[in-house]
Amino acid sequence: MAANPNHWRELLEPGNEKDLVFQMCDAIRETAFAIHQYHGSGHLEKIYENALGHRMRNMGMRMEAQVPIVVRDEDETPLGEFFADLIADGILIIEVKAARSLAPEHVAQLLGYLRGTNVEHGLLINFGAGKLEIKKVIMNERF
Repeated sequence: MAANPNHWRELLEPGNEKDLVFQMCDAIRETAFAIHQYHGSGHLEKIYENALGHRMRNMGMRMEAQVPIVVRDEDETPLGEFFADLIADGILIIEVKAARSLAPEHVAQLLGYLRGTNVEHGLLINFGAGKLEIKKVIMNERF
């Protein structure tokens, strides 16, 4: 699938961010499936993270890897930091796993990343199972 290198940025207009996120999720899901078909399961998370970042950059999507996120207390005191696997165009956090199956703590981890960045949308992708697992997480007031 050849893409215009500026495709994702051209779609980013005021009021169009949600449509962009859903289109990005579709492209990332398709790419993750292709990576899983090609590489199978059994690699470390880093291999899948690198493959997904590489392929999405080739499609013109801006991807940042291992982005530090500082957790702060209510008075803004830094408590520590963790690292999001990938952030796509600053509006979608992607957490990559290579586990037997996705677990509730994986979802909780992604929700923590979303809370720490005020990013609303996240994808949790597990390449470790025989069948690719993908969960879309949307941060709202309930979390």
